[in-house]
Amino acid sequence: MERKALYDSILDRSKRITWQDDCYVDLQSASCSAASRAETEDLDWIQKHQDLLQRFSTASFLEVMLAHLRKVDAVSSAEETKIRGATRLHDQVNMVTTIVTAKGAQSSDALRGFIESSDSQVAQLVINHDAMVKEHKEVLLRRCEQSRDRDSVSCPKLNVCSRTLLLVDGLSDIQQKEHDLMQVGATRGRKRNHLRQLGLTKLLEPLTRVSLPPRVSLTVGVAGIGKTTWVRHFVRQWSQGLICADVSFVLPFAVCELNSVEKVSAEKLVKLAFPHLTDPSVVLSSSCRTLLILDGLDEFRCSANFADAASCSDPKKEVSIDDLVTNIIRGNLLPDAAVWVTCRPRVASLIPGGLVDRVTEIPGFSPQDIRLFLDHHFSERDFGSKIWTHLESHKILMVMCYIPSVCWIVAETLVYIMRSETDESLPRTCTELYAHFCSMKAEAGEPRGREPVKMEQLHGSNRKLLGNLGRLAFYGLLKHKYTFSEQDLRAYGIDLLLGQGSLGTGVLVREELAICTTYRFTHLTLQEFLAATFYHISSKRAIFDLFSESTMSWPKIGFQNHFRSAFQHSQQAEDGHLDVFVRFLTGLLSPAALKPLAGLLAVGKDEGNQKAFAAGFLQGLLVGGGAVVSLRAVNLAYCLHELQHAELLRSVEEDLQLGSLAGKLTRAHCVVLGYLLHVSPECSEQTNLTGSLNYATVKCLLPQLLYCSYLRLENNHFKDDVMELLGSLLSAKDCHIQKMSLAENAIGNKGAKALSRALLVNRTLTSLNLRNNNIGSKGTRFLAEALKMNQVLVSINFQNNAIEEEGAQALAEVLHCNRKLVSLNIRKNTIGAGGAKRIAEALKTNRTLTKLILCSNQLGDRGAIALAEALAVNHTLLSLQLQSNSISNKGMTALTKALRLNRGLVSLNLRENSIGVEGAKNMAHALHENNCLQELDLTANLLHDEGVQAIAGAIKFNRGLTSLHLQWNFIKCSATKALAHALLSNGTMQLLDLQENAIGNEGVIFLAEALKTNASLRTLCLQGVSASTSGAIAMAEALTTNRSLQTLDLRGNAVGMEGAKALANALKSNRSLKSLNLQENSLGMDGAIFIATALKGNHQLTYINLQGNGIGESGAKVISDAIRASASGCVVDI
Repeated sequence: MERKALYDSILDRSKRITWQDDCYVDLQSASCSAASRAETEDLDWIQKHQDLLQRFSTASFLEVMLAHLRKVDAVSSAEETKIRGATRLHDQVNMVTTIVTAKGAQSSDALRGFIESSDSQVAQLVINHDAMVKEHKEVLLRRCEQSRDRDSVSCPKLNVCSRTLLLVDGLSDIQQKEHDLMQVGATRGRKRNHLRQLGLTKLLEPLTRVSLPPRVSLTVGVAGIGKTTWVRHFVRQWSQGLICADVSFVLPFAVCELNSVEKVSAEKLVKLAFPHLTDPSVVLSSSCRTLLILDGLDEFRCSANFADAASCSDPKKEVSIDDLVTNIIRGNLLPDAAVWVTCRPRVASLIPGGLVDRVTEIPGFSPQDIRLFLDHHFSERDFGSKIWTHLESHKILMVMCYIPSVCWIVAETLVYIMRSETDESLPRTCTELYAHFCSMKAEAGEPRGREPVKMEQLHGSNRKLLGNLGRLAFYGLLKHKYTFSEQDLRAYGIDLLLGQGSLGTGVLVREELAICTTYRFTHLTLQEFLAATFYHISSKRAIFDLFSESTMSWPKIGFQNHFRSAFQHSQQAEDGHLDVFVRFLTGLLSPAALKPLAGLLAVGKDEGNQKAFAAGFLQGLLVGGGAVVSLRAVNLAYCLHELQHAELLRSVEEDLQLGSLAGKLTRAHCVVLGYLLHVSPECSEQTNLTGSLNYATVKCLLPQLLYCSYLRLENNHFKDDVMELLGSLLSAKDCHIQKMSLAENAIGNKGAKALSRALLVNRTLTSLNLRNNNIGSKGTRFLAEALKMNQVLVSINFQNNAIEEEGAQALAEVLHCNRKLVSLNIRKNTIGAGGAKRIAEALKTNRTLTKLILCSNQLGDRGAIALAEALAVNHTLLSLQLQSNSISNKGMTALTKALRLNRGLVSLNLRENSIGVEGAKNMAHALHENNCLQELDLTANLLHDEGVQAIAGAIKFNRGLTSLHLQWNFIKCSATKALAHALLSNGTMQLLDLQENAIGNEGVIFLAEALKTNASLRTLCLQGVSASTSGAIAMAEALTTNRSLQTLDLRGNAVGMEGAKALANALKSNRSLKSLNLQENSLGMDGAIFIATALKGNHQLTYINLQGNGIGESGAKVISDAIRASASGCVVDI
């Protein structure tokens, strides 16, 4: 026993080891604690990696994992069966981790050990994924930070984060075939109106619940629109964990950096661009979701050949860089990776449409955005407003500002000129603007790292640099090359140190990318301008064709031969990539454009002769060419503008403004008109070609009419053959037309059929006016069939087309199924009561139509009764016009009964019917109950005093009616008294029309008394009411106290001189009246002088009519002097 006690004592002492003084470590406790920590650590490890296991596990990996766990008894046979019984792989993996963690340390350790010892890609992703992603995001963020200043616009509303992409259904013809600037000019930077917006957060998401995420997304935009900025913003947002959390790796490649690579594998390329990703095979595996970004495919030195590229599916196999890119987009290589390609539209069109799942477009600046940009960045000394004013008067510069990077160039250049405080006028052409821009950059400072030099020396070095930059720009342009290496710069004699001087850094942007360093011009247009300066100077001494850089060609001597050669190449270029180059080349012949470059270019003395030659040459090209005006032909008019040879341009624009183009549209005029459709302020909101065109000119202008937003083609005597042309116009994918008026032509049912075919496919037209044609019932049926399918048109006008009852029936069928049409005008079509009944039946179910015009259709009471039945149940129709339909008290009774139930109609027009006292009384009853109706027109009926008195009684209590027309209703003093009494308590009535009723002075006096109290009436029409001086004096007295009346019409009365005097005195104190009509009131010269005196003291009037008052020349002069002195804002008709 003693020995055992001693042994236990030793064991007990060994449990504790002296640590410091009285501090001890308990070994048994420590051992237990370590085991406990290990167990907890295993459990934590599994919980930490559970989501990754579920995310990356494959069926084969799960199979191997289950076999191992079964082997080490971590999972029982029954548990294995239960796990396999789960239907989804995600659920199976979840059950494994749940079962293992529930069993404790041994099972958890077995699972962890299996994963850590496995060399499969799934295991590597589970173990290393989070650390790899974290490091990758940090690297990408550091790279993005280097470009933050360049990407930021600083104006919150214009930053990428507050803008959206536009979802498009493919590229339009103009995007595939034309120069970027021509695309912007032709469309005026306007986007198509049916496009859906798409935020960056949804770039990789499916559009619907049943669709799949896109594999290849294509984002297009013209040069300088901000494609790379959008990519950097996306990368930044993803790296910060704000978007696309399900994407494991984002791999952004600037395509221009791939130009330095000849042959490479997919894995080696990833390793080359992202050295921190030590195992690219894991990143590119199908287990994790990876996004490859190919930014700027248009800058690829190879033309992506999708037809003949050698197929490759092995990410480890080295292939040529163009085959690699092609196979990635095709899906042969890395089929599980998502791909986002950004590109200019022209090159994007080379990618087969079947390979692209989603196409988006980057919108540029709207005019509102441009104004916001200028006000934000150039508020100093009101520069922003001054620039905006200049842009508004020179639309060609305004349209260019659609492109954000060009907007910077334009604004900085204009501010530079304004700050110089010289007499220099602001640029009117693009050539002038870019000349000033280069001059600004040359004078901004001296080259870095050098001793200060004289301005002559500085210009000398800059002149040499400008020449070499121009040569680089020109031959780069010919090869469609827009990014350059340091080797390229040296090859063209550009000293890198000199290139870092003010001119070099002003026009060249240096980008240090992961694989290489590249250079590019600030914008494509600047490259084109510098290319033009090189050609302009070189063509004067070159003896061979400048378009052949390294090969011998036939001798070509003299500027004029080289100038012709440039235009020949431009006209032959299928993609229009030389269009802007020849604009600048022509513009450099203008002295105003050459002046800012005087120190940088060697300017000859024969520039004036060359300008005259160029003008004649261009006008000769305008006359020639095909029957159809192409955008390449329109570019010639742009060149004339740059040359500042504007005689022809001004002549056509004046004819366009005056509407006198008829008979003058030769081919040259059509070309200039095509140009004006792009840049003229006259065409910005609507293009009015009324009475100007015929079949030949429509055919000639057809491609240019595509881009008008509102096209007016009225009174052109168009027949059905022209409708075939316009049908093709509306069917085109490029069509931007939103409103079209074909009123006053001779369109028959065949023309209507052509239009109907177009409406089946058109997605832009919202308003179509066919007033006064010969469409008939058959043509209406054709159009109705299209309207059943069309989902865009909201307004159509069939006025005076003899559609009759059969046509009305066809339109009624449209109203049964169409859910877009808002306004339908079938005035003057003799549809009769039968047609009205058909439409009324449709109105009972239709819930979209808000405006229906049925005037002059012989509806009668039967038609009115049918419509009344519809109004009792339809509460969406807002406006109903039934003028001139022979509706009597019977029809009125039915309509007023419906109004008691209706809660939608706000405007009802019953002018020129046969409604009498009984009908007026029924309307009064309706107005007691209905407070929705706001506008009621009962002009030219038979209401008499008794009927109007009943309506006046209702107005006392009605709180909805704001406008009441009672003209030509045989009203006299007693009814007027009732109306005046009603106005004392009514606070909603804003317009009261009592024209051509014999209410006399007494009636006017009653109304004047009411005006002293009433504060709601804005317009009072008293034309021809038999009022004279006493009525005018009463009204004048009311105006001294009334503060609401803005329009007073007293035409055709007998106000006289005394009445004019009273009104003049009232005007001196009245501050609300803006329009006063005193036409034909026997004022005489004295009365005119009184009114003129009042105008000197009154500054609220904006219009006054004094015609037909025998004023004479002296009276007219007095009034004119008064206007000039103190009322210049008031328009006076004398």
